[in-house]
Formats: sequence, C-alpha cells, structure tokens
Amino acid sequence: MGSGLSSLRSDPRNDVHMETSVRTTTLARSRERQLRVILPIAALALGLIAWELGVRLMQIPPYVLPSPGLVFATLITDWSILWSSLLVTLATTFAALTLAVNGGLWLAVQFNRSRLLEYALYPYAVILQVTPIVAIAPLLLIWLPPQAAVLVCAWIVAFFPVLANTTLGLNSVDRGLIDLFRLYGASRAQVLWRLKLPAALPYMLGGVRIAGGLSLIGAVVAEIAAGSAGAGSGLAYRIAESGYRLNIPRMFAALLLLSITGIVIYFALSFVSHLILRRWHESALAPER
Repeated sequence: MGSGLSSLRSDPRNDVHMETSVRTTTLARSRERQLRVILPIAALALGLIAWELGVRLMQIPPYVLPSPGLVFATLITDWSILWSSLLVTLATTFAALTLAVNGGLWLAVQFNRSRLLEYALYPYAVILQVTPIVAIAPLLLIWLPPQAAVLVCAWIVAFFPVLANTTLGLNSVDRGLIDLFRLYGASRAQVLWRLKLPAALPYMLGGVRIAGGLSLIGAVVAEIAAGSAGAGSGLAYRIAESGYRLNIPRMFAALLLLSITGIVIYFALSFVSHLILRRWHESALAPER
C-alpha cells in the first residue's frame, strides 16, 4: 500500500498533469483580464461609430445632437475655456473631498468614543444626506458667497459616505481582540490607534472612494445652481451656458471632460487604496493559483 502511494507521488505523468493544469488556469485568467479591457473598449468604439453614422445618415443638426467628431473638434477648439473651468471645478472637488475625509473620520472616532454622541447626531447626518442637494443649493447661495456655497454643497454630498463607512468599520472590530487588548492593560487610545483604526481602514478607504465621485457630483450641481444665479465659473456653469446659447457641441465636450475627470478620480483613489491594503487585506491580495 505504502509503495503504491509512493510510486503514485513520484509518477512523472502526475507532475506533467499538474503543470498543464497550472498553465491552463494561468492562461484562462490572463484571457479574462484581457477581455475585461478589450470588451468595454470595443463596445465604446461600436457605440461611437453608430452615433456618427446615425447623425450623418439622419442629418441631425448639431444643435440637437452633434456627432462625436464635432464634439472632439470642439473639445480641441475650446480647450482653453474648458480647461480653466475644469480647474475651478477640480479645486472645489478636492477641497470638499479633503474636508469630507477629515470631518468624517474625526466625527466617526468621536461616535466610537461616545455612544450618546452617536445617538444624538447620527440621525441628523442621515437627514443631511437624504435631503436633495438641488433643494439646498439655492438656500446656501442666499446665505453664503457663491464659491463658499458651492464648496459646502460638495462637502455635504461627500461627507456622509466617509462618516458612515468609518463608523461601521470602527463598530465591526472583533470583540475578542478588544477584550484581549484590555486584558493586557491597553488604554482606550491604544485600542483605538493600534486595533480599531487599522481594522477599519478598508471601510474608510471604501468611503473615500465613494466620496471622491460624490464630491465631483456635488460641485457640479452647486455650480449649475450658482450659474443660474449669475455667479458661475466652473465646468458645470459652461454646460448650463452652452445650453442657453444652443452651443450643444461645447456642452457635450464639457460633459466628456467631466466624465473623464470622474473616472480618473475613482481609479486614482482605488489605486491608493490598493497600495495601502495590498500586503495584508484579502480584498487587495492576488488570488492564489
């Protein structure tokens, strides 16, 4: 029996079979990664071709639906105007994101330290989140200077995901580990800094990723409201202005810039999250082969 098992283990055919299986699995994963990149690009290319052909064959005027070629041409022609407006929107977005991250993390820590404080204030954070920002923006434009009102609107939208995710992460730490820390005489501050915050880090980073896109959305909504009040300067204001003037190619070019900006912000924050988590957290570790 033992000699049979040893001969089975030392059989070269088994080694060849294992190597072939590993190669097949590696090739399948590599092919899957390639398809995840190629298929969206192919779908986008087909969509643009259909859009271009539809506009030309149906002779749709540019003030109704411009062709992709005209949109890209307008993006190049009006680049100086769109770029300066994009910088204004980006400044508001990153300022709101910074305030949201700092404020959300700080308040979540205070919630974790005091249940009474969480019970008292968390419902108002929920109310602030579920209230449509479109309804709040006109009031803020009355009470605050235009740029401050735009910043507050973007902050309101981005603040809650950071607060909610961080609070959930801090409250989800293993109770056994907390008891172990206390057994060895750790103070509340040591438990917070050495156990709770590291354990809640994936939740925090998830909230920051969400807040990055929402801060851009909040800035755009507030800029449109500010533009309606005659005090706009960001990229969203250019969209509203182009709509009033029926300059639809410039409107599409500005929308394209906003979409690209949102994608870049999301992937940049995802990359930072991966760099922080890649060596120890399951969500960022490479799958075993």
